[in-house]
Amino acid sequence: MNVLGRLALFFVIVPIIELMLLIQLSQLVGLLPTFALVVATGIGGAALARAEGLRVLFQFQKELGEGRLPGQAMLDGASVLVGGAFLLTPGVLTDLLGFSLLFPLTRRWMQAQVKKRLERQIKDGTIRVMTTGPSFGFGGFGGVGFGATPRGGFSDETAAADVQPGRGGLDPSKGIVVEPEE
Repeated sequence: MNVLGRLALFFVIVPIIELMLLIQLSQLVGLLPTFALVVATGIGGAALARAEGLRVLFQFQKELGEGRLPGQAMLDGASVLVGGAFLLTPGVLTDLLGFSLLFPLTRRWMQAQVKKRLERQIKDGTIRVMTTGPSFGFGGFGGVGFGATPRGGFSDETAAADVQPGRGGLDPSKGIVVEPEE
């Protein structure tokens, strides 16, 4: 499925399914309880997202204070942000996904699944990672990272050489790292 199809699925079909589920739920338990559920998940989700967000922020600061790159804290922060946004969106499916992103156990599982998928897609060439910035290994400025040639073009040989099998990702000097699972 191409990007446009995925966007259509997300922005058109998912809200329609959510609306149908809310209508069915209101027919089953009544309009007021359904409305109360939507409001409660929005308020409760916002409070939980705030608490988890602060916890992640403190973890981020702690890791920086210890002189480590806060990779997991950054992933957690992004997950909490997306989870909070899902919880503010009325609906049953988005609430389930939002709560899943807020609780550490399910969040870690979902992050592991996304990492595995990205690593697989990078390895098989479905996703190509390119960075720009200072030259990586061939002097001067203006070079292009992953898959670059000294003339600024791209070659599959260079791209393949940048991938570090067994290390779980790419060379950190190239500007991106996919951390291996622990």
